[in-house]
This record gives sequence, structure tokens and C-alpha cells, in this order.
Amino acid sequence: MTLLIFFPKPGGHTLQRFDTQLRVGLIGLGLESYWPQFEGLKQRLEGYLELVSRKVEESGRRSILMGLVDTPEKAVDAGHACRTEDIDILLVYVTTYALSSTVLPVIQRAKVPVILLNLVPAAAIDYVKFNRLGDRTAMTGEWLAFCSACPVPEIANVLRRLDIPFQQVTGMLENDPQCWADLEGWLKAADVVKTMNHCRLGLMGHYYSGMLDIATDLVQVSGRFGTLIHIFEVDELSAIRRAVTPPEVEKKLSDFHDFFALDDECPPEELTRAATTAAALDQLVRRKGIDMLAYYYSGSGIPENENTMSSIILGTSMLTGRGVPVAGEYEVKNVLAMKILDELGAGGSFTEYYAMDFTDDLVLMGHDGPGHPRIAQEKIRVRPLPVYHGKVGRGLSVEMAVKHGPVTLLSIVEDKQHGFRLLVAEGESVPGPILEIGNTNSRYRFPIGARGFSEAWNAQGPAHHCAIGIGNLGNQLRKLAALMNLGFHQVC
Repeated sequence: MTLLIFFPKPGGHTLQRFDTQLRVGLIGLGLESYWPQFEGLKQRLEGYLELVSRKVEESGRRSILMGLVDTPEKAVDAGHACRTEDIDILLVYVTTYALSSTVLPVIQRAKVPVILLNLVPAAAIDYVKFNRLGDRTAMTGEWLAFCSACPVPEIANVLRRLDIPFQQVTGMLENDPQCWADLEGWLKAADVVKTMNHCRLGLMGHYYSGMLDIATDLVQVSGRFGTLIHIFEVDELSAIRRAVTPPEVEKKLSDFHDFFALDDECPPEELTRAATTAAALDQLVRRKGIDMLAYYYSGSGIPENENTMSSIILGTSMLTGRGVPVAGEYEVKNVLAMKILDELGAGGSFTEYYAMDFTDDLVLMGHDGPGHPRIAQEKIRVRPLPVYHGKVGRGLSVEMAVKHGPVTLLSIVEDKQHGFRLLVAEGESVPGPILEIGNTNSRYRFPIGARGFSEAWNAQGPAHHCAIGIGNLGNQLRKLAALMNLGFHQVC
């Protein structure tokens, strides 16, 4: 399905429209001198290329098929076509032997991530049938239809010498689920790259004073992720909140009952206060075209702003649940991690160390503020809190445990060479007692043990927050890091 993203101007008018469907450039490689020598070889290879194109289209992406490239001159033309077609990723199907000089001009001009497809038409040559052909020319033509592996080292040699990144998918054209799952992983990573390149990150308020680890270079955020950034004041949300109408509040109150499990202890006036802020948040996000939000504001000294910020958690949880992740404490890096996990269908909830449990050899992790309902073990509970620890005010908060089963932790960490690197750990959310304090919190077990995980994770120098998602995503995140030219480290 094609989605359209609208970025608004400050006054609220649309700035530009983007088609979020992944545009996949596809070329086949060959050698022009073969075609008159081996009857039917070119047509056979073109058929293989069209099969790949159909598979790309079936996955919901747009295939930009540019045919067989068999001379350096045609490679130049294909490279310009890549730019004209605004492709997001280039698949280079090495169908038979081809000169490295035939592929380099395409890649140089396309300037997008490159995947070399080393795909053979069958599991093996039928040697008996092949050797019975008798005609040496026919035999050579048959072999050339299977020799895609031959020029891959030559191409890789040239790209490595020029520091041009590339990835590989090796396998069979058909009846090879592993091969096509590998390619799907790369295309899914490219989907996320494109989304991040077209996202608008809202920053509201200021850093939590003293948390030096979460201070983030916004130049690196824009430059490495391609994300647009819009900074605004809490006062804007308070102003919108002031104009929220009673029907809008009633609608939000109804949504709360559908969305959350509300404790009987929740005061009606607190629910009304949270519903008013949630309605205002929806308007703010819509007006500014925000795709993710990091916020923090102490609110002390300005009662209206304190009222706004102390009633924000239910509204931000609902936004997070519908694909607009929200991170408290102005955690820019972590909201990027939450967005990545959400785009992978894994959720993405804000978390940090809560405690070590050496009796059960696990780590308790969680956080106050927004929770992600799609990864909750049960319906998110809403509880009243007489105090927000370390913050101003009181009000309603959410409490949940992450679904029991495989999970992945993702932290975006500063990296001197790449700007950022993805720090990843795979573990398991396990049942057992949690801290019923009105926060998101869960019990996590890791294959290297609680002690081993803690030391290995901390050794990489992450900020104290990270994002948690469901499923084992290490391999998928490794692909994403490769396409974005980010560093990558997986501790378990």
C-alpha cells in the first residue's frame, strides 16, 4: 500500500508530499559479446530478471526494472535512470559473467545502497543432461546461464578498493526460502531507512538537567538518519489545551476506557485533565506533522505548563500505540530507537535498568511515562500517582509488562567513526512479579546471564535509556545499520 506523508509549513500549509512506497532499482548484468555467440542466452537471462522484478512487486514495493546492462555505456545510462527514477535501493542481479567496468558506472551514479544478487536458476546443473548435449557451443551457453557466481569477486574487489559499501544475497532463483527471506530482510531495512529519512522529529521543552548521557548532536541526527527536526515550546501545547472543547474531552474519555484498564482509584478530575491534554496532543501532532516526539519540561513556576506536563502520560501512550512514539526526558536518541522498532512491527517502549535479580538471574527494566500498548502482556493499567519521582507534579501513570517471549533491546549510541551505532541485545521477557508502582516494567533474561549482560551492555557506553521491542531482531537491525552506514554491536 502506498502512503503519503505531508510535511506542514509553520503556518499549517502542506510543504511537500512524499510517496513512502519503496522504489527498488533492478538491473541485470551480462556481457554483450555473448549474445550473438549463444542463441537464446540473453532472452533466458532477461526472463530471470523479470522473475525477480515480479517478486519485488509482490512484496509491496515498486520495482524499477532497467533491463540487462551489458556494456559500460549502457551502465552510464542506467546510472542516470536510477537518479531520474529516484530509487531508494539498487538490486544488481549478476545473471552471468560480466565485466566490473559494466557495473561500476551504475553504482557510482545511483548513490544508494547496493545489493548484489548472486542467484542461480536451479540448485545444480544437471551434469548428465549437460554432458549429453554434445554441441560444445550449446554446452557453454548452458553453463553461462549458471555462472552468476563467477564475476562477483571481481565486482566486490572493485567496490572494496573504492570504499563503496555493498551487500550480497546468494542462493537460488526459485525454491529457496532462505535466499528470499534474506532479500526481504534487506528490503525491510530499506523501508525503515526511507521512513526515517522522511520523518519529522518534534522536540518539546528541554533536557532533564544533569543527564549528560542523553545530550545529542542534532547535526548527527539529521545527517545520519535524514530526519527533519522541529523544536517548539511547551507553551504551544498549553495554548492548544486551553482551547480544547468539552466534546473533544468526552471523546478522549471514551477512548481511554477502550484503550486502557482504568483503576477504580483514578479520580474523575484526573481523567478529565489527562483527556484534555491528550486531545491537545493530537492536535499538536497533526498541525506540526510530527512522526515522533521527545519531551521534558519541569513546569515549575508556571502552573499552566505544570498542569499540561503532569497530565501528558495517557495521551503520549496512545500516540506511541498508533505509530507516533513519544520519549520522555528529552531522549532524542531513544525516540529514534523506538521509531525503528515500531517500523519493524516490534513495538518500541521506553526502558532503563530498574534492578538486578541475582536470585532468578534476570534484570528488571522499565520506565515511567508512555508505554506501548501493542507489546503489553495485558491491557495497560492506569494508576494514580501522588508523586512523579524526580519530576514535578502528580497525576495518572501507566503500568504494563512487556509480552512474555523473545525481545530485543535497541540503543542508539554515539560513535566517533559513524556518528551513531546500533547497540542490540536479544533476550526474553519472562513471567514473575513486577514492581506495581504505576510504571512500565518487566523481567528480562539474557543468554549470557544478568551479570554478563549488564557488563557487556554497559561496556559499549550507551545512554541509560534504551528501547524494547518484541521478537528477535538482531539480524534485521544489523542489515539496517549496514544500509545506513552506522556502526553495529550485538552483545547477545
